[in-house]
Amino acid sequence: MSSAPLRSPALRPHRMKKDESFLGKLGGTLARKKKAKEVSDLQEEGKNAINSPMCPAPVEVHPEDSLLEENEERTVIDPTSRDDPRFKELVKVLIDWINDVLVEERIIVKQLEEDLYDGQVLQKLLEKLADCKLNVAEVTQSEIGQKQKLQTVLEAVQELLRPHSRPLQWTVDLIHGKNLVAILHLLVALAMHFRAPIHLPEHVSVQVVVVRKREGLLHSSHVTEELTTTTDWGPMGHPHHPLPCGSLSSVDRLMLLSALFCRMMMGRFERDAFDTLFDHAPDKLSVVKKSLITFVNKHLNKLNLEVTELETQFADGVYLVLLMGLLEDYFVPLHNFYLTPDSFDQKVHNVSFAFELMLDGGLKKPKARPEDVVNLDLKSTLRVLYNLFTKYKHLE
Repeated sequence: MSSAPLRSPALRPHRMKKDESFLGKLGGTLARKKKAKEVSDLQEEGKNAINSPMCPAPVEVHPEDSLLEENEERTVIDPTSRDDPRFKELVKVLIDWINDVLVEERIIVKQLEEDLYDGQVLQKLLEKLADCKLNVAEVTQSEIGQKQKLQTVLEAVQELLRPHSRPLQWTVDLIHGKNLVAILHLLVALAMHFRAPIHLPEHVSVQVVVVRKREGLLHSSHVTEELTTTTDWGPMGHPHHPLPCGSLSSVDRLMLLSALFCRMMMGRFERDAFDTLFDHAPDKLSVVKKSLITFVNKHLNKLNLEVTELETQFADGVYLVLLMGLLEDYFVPLHNFYLTPDSFDQKVHNVSFAFELMLDGGLKKPKARPEDVVNLDLKSTLRVLYNLFTKYKHLE
């Protein structure tokens, strides 16, 4: 890019003075009314606010992002952050995920800011993920109509995420203004909520330059936006040691399972054991599943129920609720849960209700989320069932 990257003949609606750059226009009408010295100061301030923080790569600023009103602000992602491989991977993974979800709609997203700002794709994505129908116009060309659609979509998203009390990092104006950071925050939250079958790159952060106009001058500040995170649990135990489980009885397998997790969780959280089990000891997974199936069937058989697949048969929450009643020796009134749930929300209600019964029974709050269990996440289901096993394994 040349030394004066923001000047372009295409951007000059009228003849400019020889020594007047595009940045001299940043103050809009107000700046042009100032004396020559004030205009020069504004020009220099604009250069410092936008170009200097971006070195060695200058910022590509659209004209509409530069002509700020008093106290208005714009955000620009640092080019070095845009070039970060993990940031690029995050964008690509989310685009591929959206296209995969909406393949039947014949929708192809190529650029997040340009394809999602009007709410059309977000509407289709949310309807597909949540299995619902939003009361919005299918096609809206006007800015008012687009913002109204976005408002409806984001209100539905907020309702979904509300139980988790997460601070929302997006607004209608930010999304419609093609703010990529806000769009990414929204998509990451949706992917996590619906347990998307994708791998989000960990610890992705971007440097954002916030340019704000005060008293006719542009001021800049730097903000770090964390888009994804994770917990580094570190190595644990000795997961590769073979377990002689071929000829063990059900009781022996339960005892072995207990010993295995005690060894793996020394000074750690429960989540460590399952993360390590999946990542480093998949050969032991069958032992864990068989042991937990034996445990739950020991009690569910009293109702003539039997489990053969942990991740699918507990996904609607019904067996979890009934199992808690059996373990605590009480009858769960049928009006408290959906015996035959037929929607995602009803299943989440059932699992959440089962979690409440676990808390009432003196168990710790499950580390898994209800949505994860409903979305057939085996690791989350195993965590919940193992939590029950550790307390009730001695019950007859």
